[in-house]
Amino acid sequence: MRRVLMLLFIVVIVLPVGATVVYRFIPPPMTSLMVLRFFEGRGMDYRWRGLDEISPTLAQAAIASEDARFCLHHGFEFAAMEKALEHNEKKPGKIRGGSTISQQTAKNVFLWPNRDYVRKGLEAYFTVLTEAIWGKRRIMEMYLNVVEWGSGVYGAEAASEVYFGHSADQMTTSEAAHLVAILPSPLKWKAVHPGKYVQRRAGTVAQRVGTVRNSGLAACLG
Repeated sequence: MRRVLMLLFIVVIVLPVGATVVYRFIPPPMTSLMVLRFFEGRGMDYRWRGLDEISPTLAQAAIASEDARFCLHHGFEFAAMEKALEHNEKKPGKIRGGSTISQQTAKNVFLWPNRDYVRKGLEAYFTVLTEAIWGKRRIMEMYLNVVEWGSGVYGAEAASEVYFGHSADQMTTSEAAHLVAILPSPLKWKAVHPGKYVQRRAGTVAQRVGTVRNSGLAACLG
């Protein structure tokens, strides 16, 4: 029993907390999604950049589109989760997520992409850990660096170079809005020469960026 308890302690506490502490200071070499996509033949373009090397407009666009209360909550937005559940019950063919940027980051960095209860439980656990150990700035930095933005394209720097031909620190509001607009389906939608739906989404995001900036909704990023 003592050995079992020790093993559980290592698996449940030591490894997750240790990994979270390590990634507080160094970038993850890759994620499970990157590995999966690589073996699907999509390649891997992953270039880490610090948050100061990424245009602040991109973080503002992400907040505007994905998580308006990012700087205000502690990892979870229960009202958004309830709305997503109600929507999914009514329209099971069009699943809507209610995850915050913190939850998405925890999933992207530590877990696998499938939807199941085990993963959702672990996602909640890692969300608590990252909020406590990383803080908002590191969470956003990690999110913008590991998120999938196309076939084999991960993070702001790779996406900016591939789609716009320049570094992420030069990204305009329009470019940031188009990147964020394709996040629900980055393998299907296009940031460059997009269809009408993505174009409309990008326009809405671009308008909201000003609100995020002027209302201090990105103030936690420093």
